Amino acid sequence: MSETGVVVRPATVADLEGVVACSSALFAEDAGARDLTLDPSWPAEHGPAWFAGALDDPDRLVMVAEAGGRIIGHLSGRLSEPTPMRPVTVATLGSIYVRPAHRGQKIGADLVEEFRTWARRHGARYAGVTAYASNEAAVRFYERNGFATRSVVLETAL
Repeated sequence: MSETGVVVRPATVADLEGVVACSSALFAEDAGARDLTLDPSWPAEHGPAWFAGALDDPDRLVMVAEAGGRIIGHLSGRLSEPTPMRPVTVATLGSIYVRPAHRGQKIGADLVEEFRTWARRHGARYAGVTAYASNEAAVRFYERNGFATRSVVLETAL
């Protein structure tokens, strides 16, 4: 437990409702507002099955931040096995969210550190994350937590 009373730990089946609520909030705040190609109802409709499947998959990770018995944040990640083109294991941080009232307390940093520890323990040599360029706060957060820009993805509507 941190000095703020927040516990960062692996998610369990009992946490799924809180994880899906955090994922829904993330979609509403970030992806749903920045990417018109994403379905903002995905977390509510598909999140329970997706996150439940991740709990039983050794190549995927779901962490929660809990305070006072309430899920106030989550992180999901996955491993990509080596391929002939990229012969190293890579960990990808898929999503992270901390409820606004709990931001600024290093909870996100704790979640990222647990992700990095998990990735190293599973043989990953690199970790990556994608953030929307317009989400400057997220980019700064990832940079503060050791990530650096390596590539840029450009898109256009057709």
